[in-house]
Amino acid sequence: MLVEAQVTINGSKSATWAAITDIENAAKTISGIEKIEVLEKPANGLVGLRWRETRMLFGKPATVEKWITDAAENEFYKTRAEDKGFVFLSTIRISESSGGITLTSSHETKPQGIVARLKALPMFLFKGVIKKALLQDLNDIKSAVEQK
Repeated sequence: MLVEAQVTINGSKSATWAAITDIENAAKTISGIEKIEVLEKPANGLVGLRWRETRMLFGKPATVEKWITDAAENEFYKTRAEDKGFVFLSTIRISESSGGITLTSSHETKPQGIVARLKALPMFLFKGVIKKALLQDLNDIKSAVEQK
């Protein structure tokens, strides 16, 4: 299942990139994140950065370990997480247009194995909830960039 959301930011590409790559302080910027614990930092760049992220999901804290698998400065980065038979792939991308900076977030859920595929059947019911959460994250980033 793939879910995507985007916002337009009145700010620079570099300020937007700085906001989305400040993983260590993401809980201060993004209201949906309760806590970030950086586990591994690469010598340079973003690829290989690994952290534990805690969010409130359906009223309970949910923690997942995420890591950056690919990145191009001021353009995008991709993350991967694995939990309970699912692989979660996310991409956050910056693009410029005449209206400002467009920040796009996509989240793909891939069930691994038969049990996860069965659990995934009703997931389409939560697509709206996931999109709303992505949009909230993006709007939090937008507010942070536009306030600077």
